[in-house]
Amino acid sequence: MKNLLRLLLKTQHQQNRYGQAQTEKGMTLIELLIGTVMAFLIITPMLAFVVDMLNTDRREQVKANTEQDIQAAVDFIAQDLSQAIYIYDNNTATNGTPNTTPTGIPAIVGSLPTVTNGTPILVFWKRQQLKNSLSIASEPPSGCIPNTLSGPGACNDTYVLALVAYYQVSGSPGIWCQPSGNDCPSRIVRYQIQDGLRNPSLTNVNPLQNYFTLSELKSPGQQRSDAFNPGFDINKPTENVTLNANWGSSEEVLVNYIDHSPGPTLTSTECTTALGNPTTQTGNAPILIGEDTLKVTDPNKTINSFYACVDTSRNLARVTLRGNSLRRLQTNNADYDAKKSAFFPTASVQVQGLGARAK
Repeated sequence: MKNLLRLLLKTQHQQNRYGQAQTEKGMTLIELLIGTVMAFLIITPMLAFVVDMLNTDRREQVKANTEQDIQAAVDFIAQDLSQAIYIYDNNTATNGTPNTTPTGIPAIVGSLPTVTNGTPILVFWKRQQLKNSLSIASEPPSGCIPNTLSGPGACNDTYVLALVAYYQVSGSPGIWCQPSGNDCPSRIVRYQIQDGLRNPSLTNVNPLQNYFTLSELKSPGQQRSDAFNPGFDINKPTENVTLNANWGSSEEVLVNYIDHSPGPTLTSTECTTALGNPTTQTGNAPILIGEDTLKVTDPNKTINSFYACVDTSRNLARVTLRGNSLRRLQTNNADYDAKKSAFFPTASVQVQGLGARAK
C-alpha cells in the first residue's frame, strides 16, 4: 500500500512540473522590437542633451582659460613695465615732425634678437634688482651673507640695467597648440639681457674688464649677459645697444593662443586718445606726436592683437592683448568674428614707468 501511494505522488509531482514548464513564456520578437524602438526614442534625445551640455561646458572652460591667460599676461607685463626707465616708441627717420632722427624700435631692430616670423612690439630698459649683492666692506659678492646687517658678509641690494623685448611670433607650426592642424595662433615671447656686477675698484679702459670674475660672484644671476654692451649709455638709447644678437637662453614664452587674424579696425587716433594727446616741444609751439610714432604693432598694421601705445617722453605705455580661444576648439574658421567676440578676450593696461632718463 505504501509503495502504491509513493508511486501516485511521484506521478502527480512529475505532471505538475511538466504543466508549469508548458505555461512559461518569453518575449516575442515584436515585443523586443517595440521595446528597442521605445528605448531609442527616449535615450537618443537624452544623449544629445548630454553631449550638448558637455560641449557647452568645454567651450565655457576654454573661454575662461583664455581670459585668465590673457589677464595674467597683462598683469605680468604691467609689473615688468613698472620698473621701466626708457620705453622705445615707433619713431623712424622718415616719420617727419616732430622728430627726424630715429629714436624708436626701428632704429635698434638690428640690435635685437632675430626671430623667425617675430616682431618686437614692446622694448624697454628697466632696473633689475640684485638682492644682497653689493658688499659694504668692498668685498667680492661671494662673501655676502643673507640677513647680515653689519660686519663681514654684510651686503646691500643693488640695481643693474636690463633690456627687455616682447615679441609677437606668428606662423608657428602646429606643434604646441591643440587641436593640431593648421598653423597655430601667435604667441608672446619675452627676452631679457642685463648688466652684471661691476667691480668699483677696477677702472680699465676696456669696460669688459671691469666686472667681478665668475669665482667672485655668488650666483650666475649676477653675471653680465653676453649680448649686453657695457658701453651703453641710457642717455643715447639708440647707440651701442647690444654687443651682438646672441641673447642666449633668455627666451621665455609668456602666453600662447594670441589671435593672429584681422580683428576690429583701430581708429586713426587710437594711441593719441589713449595717451591724452601727447606733444613734444619744438621751438615755441608744442606739436602733437603722430599716431605712427606712438603706436607699435605688426608691420602690416592689420592684426592689432598685440600692440603698444608708447609716449617715450613721459615713460608711459599702454599695452593691449587679444586672445583666441576658438582655436583651442577647432582648426578651421577660427579667425576673429565680431559675432563670436566672446571667444576673443581682450585686455589692456596702461603703466607709468619709474621715471625718465636721468631722473
